[in-house]
Amino acid sequence: MVSLADLLPSALCALGVPGSPDRLGLRTQLDGVRRIAVLLVDGLGYHLLPLAAPVAPTIADVLAGRLGTLTELTSPFPSTTPTSLVTLGTGVLPGAHGILGFFLRVPGTDRVLNHVEWTDDPDPARWQPVPTQFTRAAAAGVTVTVSSRPEYAGSGLTNAAYRGAAYRRAADIGELAAQMLTGLADRPSLSYGYHPALDSTGHVYGVDSEQWRVAAVEVDALLSRLVTGLPPDAALLVTADHGQLDIPADHRYDVDADPRLSAGVRVVAGEPRVRYLHTRPGAASDVLDAWRAVLGDHARVLSRDEAIDTGWYGPVPPEHAVRLGDVIAVCRDRYAIMATAHEKDSIARLVAFHGADTPVETAVPLIVVRGGR
Repeated sequence: MVSLADLLPSALCALGVPGSPDRLGLRTQLDGVRRIAVLLVDGLGYHLLPLAAPVAPTIADVLAGRLGTLTELTSPFPSTTPTSLVTLGTGVLPGAHGILGFFLRVPGTDRVLNHVEWTDDPDPARWQPVPTQFTRAAAAGVTVTVSSRPEYAGSGLTNAAYRGAAYRRAADIGELAAQMLTGLADRPSLSYGYHPALDSTGHVYGVDSEQWRVAAVEVDALLSRLVTGLPPDAALLVTADHGQLDIPADHRYDVDADPRLSAGVRVVAGEPRVRYLHTRPGAASDVLDAWRAVLGDHARVLSRDEAIDTGWYGPVPPEHAVRLGDVIAVCRDRYAIMATAHEKDSIARLVAFHGADTPVETAVPLIVVRGGR
């Protein structure tokens, strides 16, 4: 299965950037295209498209084969926004770029870094050392822009994922569509945009809730504006960072409310679907055994080395491996592991989650629409 890491290299190959592998075959599919817009809709998993289609006519046209083409990609692991955005931006798997989860322990400390609240500590260039595909494109003479919310400008995650691109602020879908289309003024050009509202709505209200459907209508309006505004020698690529699924209240463990789970644990990181546990000296084996006994079939519980050996992260150098927990718990089915004493209360109140390796979380779409069609 081709992955989100393959998207930008293939797009750059279509634009003629030397040394860009084309695992998606976009060079042939986009023959004659000199301008490419890439839209990432946070939370628009491949398996959620049929839920959106009844209120989203553009998505319905894609599913029916009336508009563009639709293929399935896979998100990186864990299937979470910071990991996916940096995987997209760099074109490499998480082991290489080091953004191995939403919350990561900073090695040598008990500090847990929240990647969406990250500014300049740690230094983004050190915490994520891989050059981005945007930098490669700009060096090859491609005009490169990133359009997203004003509050994300200059953040650590923005620098880690998008450095090398000019940043355009867009507060709503109207501004986002306008900024992305403006970013296509030059030839060749790569104009990227990010829309977060579907994911955040799903987290709070649940997938396919009334509020989620309203957010899907907004996504569809954005797609329609972009498709309508594409120049003839341009193409729109639409993808996502992950899917999402509701977690029932009775399918939730709490590491901070169960002494069997908290014993021997020094730092809790990761997120509810993929927990990273940094243990007290000498306690790793006991924690591993206890979590396996308590969670049973509801999670796959592994040591750090076992998790790396699965290949989930790709090759992981030692300086990135230490960011993973001594023990890693990956939830199965519709289960989650809360950490109510370590995280904001709002996380435990969420309805939907993602992060694990189930198909509904990891499958993401690639919609390709050419201008003038």
